[in-house]
Amino acid sequence: MDNRRLTGWGRTGSARVAVPFGRYREGGPVSQALTFSIRSRIDSIGGVSGVFQRLRYWGPLVLWMGVIYWASADSGSGRRGSRLFGPVLRWLMPDASGTTIDEVIFMVRKGAHVTEYAVLAWLAWRFFLGARRSTDQPQPMRAAFMAWGVSVLYAASDEWHQTFVPTRVGTPWDVAIDAAGAALGLILAAVWWRWRNRK
Repeated sequence: MDNRRLTGWGRTGSARVAVPFGRYREGGPVSQALTFSIRSRIDSIGGVSGVFQRLRYWGPLVLWMGVIYWASADSGSGRRGSRLFGPVLRWLMPDASGTTIDEVIFMVRKGAHVTEYAVLAWLAWRFFLGARRSTDQPQPMRAAFMAWGVSVLYAASDEWHQTFVPTRVGTPWDVAIDAAGAALGLILAAVWWRWRNRK
């Protein structure tokens, strides 16, 4: 039996712990209690870090989905867009007709569709790429197909949601534009992935 008197820091297992002044016996109740306490703390810290790690991947995705849902309500209607961009475009193009201004606003709105779903697809690809076991190899192509599918399904549900908004109109053409935007986002993700792996 090894009896020691510790007057400061002691070592139990592989972790360094503060031991109160007094008797310490290896393998005894005090040693076992300290070892259990240390392992419990390490496990709890690992669990918390795992939650934050998952939040890092699905948090931005869910947040961006909320942004798209908000934009598909009356706040993103064409009438409000005209009020926002109309004065700016008339100032930039004072000689343009009302029809030209409306066409530019239309193109800006469709460009917004492409952009928001390109970002959505990128975030979904990032989620599926990161939501794997640490022992698995990254599968960017599989993640890209899954991300594109999720983006198209969300686009269809978004257009369906707009059919219930009096100032919005949901159309299959917008779903096609959103799908193209998602594909563009995944192409950019593929370019980034190749560049990252060449470094």
